[in-house]
Amino acid sequence: MCGIIGYVGNRPALPILVEGLRRLEYRGYDSAGVALIDQENLCVTKSAGRLSALEQVLDHSMPQTTGIGHTRWATHGPPTDVNAHPHTDTSGKIAVIHNGIIENDRALRTYLQRQGVTFKSETDTEVLAQLIAMFYEGDLEKAVRKALREVSGTYGIGVLCADEPNVIVAARKGSPLIIGVGKGEHLLASDAAAILAHTTQVIYVGDGEIAHITPDELRLTTLDAIPVAKDVQQIEWSLEQIELAGYDHFMLKEIFEQPEVLENCLRGRLDQNENAIRLGGLVDCTKKLTGAKRIILTGCGTAWHAALVGEYLFEELVRIPTEVEYASEFRYRNPVIDEGTALIAVSQSGETADTHAALIEAKQRGALTLGAVNVVGSTIARETDAGVYLHVGPEIGVASTKAFTGQVAVLAMIACFLGRRKHLSPCAAAEFIAALAAIPKQIKRILDTAEEARKVAQIYTDRENWLYLGRGYNYPVALEGALKLKEISYIHAEGLPAAEMKHGPIALIQEGMPVVVIATAGRQYDKIINNMMQVRSRGGSIIAIATEGDREIAKQADHVLYVPDTIEPLQPLLTVIPLQLIAYHAAVIRGCNVDKPRNLAKSVTVE
Repeated sequence: MCGIIGYVGNRPALPILVEGLRRLEYRGYDSAGVALIDQENLCVTKSAGRLSALEQVLDHSMPQTTGIGHTRWATHGPPTDVNAHPHTDTSGKIAVIHNGIIENDRALRTYLQRQGVTFKSETDTEVLAQLIAMFYEGDLEKAVRKALREVSGTYGIGVLCADEPNVIVAARKGSPLIIGVGKGEHLLASDAAAILAHTTQVIYVGDGEIAHITPDELRLTTLDAIPVAKDVQQIEWSLEQIELAGYDHFMLKEIFEQPEVLENCLRGRLDQNENAIRLGGLVDCTKKLTGAKRIILTGCGTAWHAALVGEYLFEELVRIPTEVEYASEFRYRNPVIDEGTALIAVSQSGETADTHAALIEAKQRGALTLGAVNVVGSTIARETDAGVYLHVGPEIGVASTKAFTGQVAVLAMIACFLGRRKHLSPCAAAEFIAALAAIPKQIKRILDTAEEARKVAQIYTDRENWLYLGRGYNYPVALEGALKLKEISYIHAEGLPAAEMKHGPIALIQEGMPVVVIATAGRQYDKIINNMMQVRSRGGSIIAIATEGDREIAKQADHVLYVPDTIEPLQPLLTVIPLQLIAYHAAVIRGCNVDKPRNLAKSVTVE
């Protein structure tokens, strides 16, 4: 959600800014802009719409070597040229780009208007630009520091001043920022993807920190001007990993990457010789975690669905009370955190605002906190007591695919890791680990038949209402399948525990309505067949996800997509794949923008 890029060095900044903004498009945005320092003036160009609209009005010959750029996702005011970032003060000397929300912007705006300041936009960011200008007396860093002391809310900002031509001042509270380190140059970004073409050496800006950036120097301090020492870290991802590599869309690429990335996720962690799980990220907290009396899993969207699978896994393998919380609700409740409570925050980016806030709430109340995140060095990864990385590589498509399977795989490993230390027998652990090790090749087999999912999507993409039904471990998969369909194809879809269909939603079923039923072999197989019969008797068109070798299922279903057999706790890693493919092909057939669905952002860093 929103994107920041900045450059200060010895090369022309504009091509670097435009390239960085292009690599940030996947995060979701509706306007874009850049600001460059030209001698003692700021050159600001911005435009509503896609980045291509901005590129058409830019002077691409501009040689300036200091600049900032931004892609905005509208919060305060609609997506217009005026509301696009960067925002400047009245004099046009100071420019600000900003991710986050200034919560007291109305009070600050009223105060500044009483001082005679005239505003051009509806945004909270212009308030910040005007506030910095009010405090500016020849030292930009000091002015930013004073302004931020007056601000409530979240921010990741980059600030330029025409009077300081080789300086970018950046600051962060709750919204991610990294600084790329090069030779005689530094880059500022909200996401590593924006700077990977130029450097893999980065410094992560922490909450409450301010960075003073020049071509040759980087100085970090706290809001109270206390120096902060930071080590330079290596980005694990390569530029090739964020390219399309011949695929039509990032989502399709990431669906087909799942066999490989799950092998990376599992590599070195499954010890089949010893029937053990090795999780280095949990070494320091193993004793405390094993003694936990209660586990809370929290996340948003797809991560919440993965957490629901985790709930089943923890209760079955570890035999410990487990509950799943929407992070956005947890943060505003007065949750009961007893001694012995452990919270696991699940997030692809590690920057999800609500999940981070839930983590902080639990930590302040004394819970042991863990993270299951993908991005190394992200905020949640840094602020938890321990955790396990997904290691599934960068996920560019807004609709999460490989991150979901990575999250489920990590939660499965944690559950087996703890279960083995409590009551899980060596034999049971061996069966579980062997089944988990086989998952990547089984996913590859499903992907080899991907054309079947496309054929199903082709038949039903004109239908505007779908139901997804599942039981047990596959109930969260039904939720995830419905989410994928609606977020990229804009078809209304609802996921349900299959038994709940009778308690109201069955009234929706009519002739030809697509009903996706996850009907793999398991303890509730007969029950799910009964649910299919109820759908069929009301004229619904059934698309079944079934276990290879099941010949009876075709008697109840209009279409069957098969997945390999595996133990029930790991079925979600397989059953979700056909649902991802159906959603993808439905979106393509309907002409939707698969990787950049409307109104959505990849990393939701605001409320």
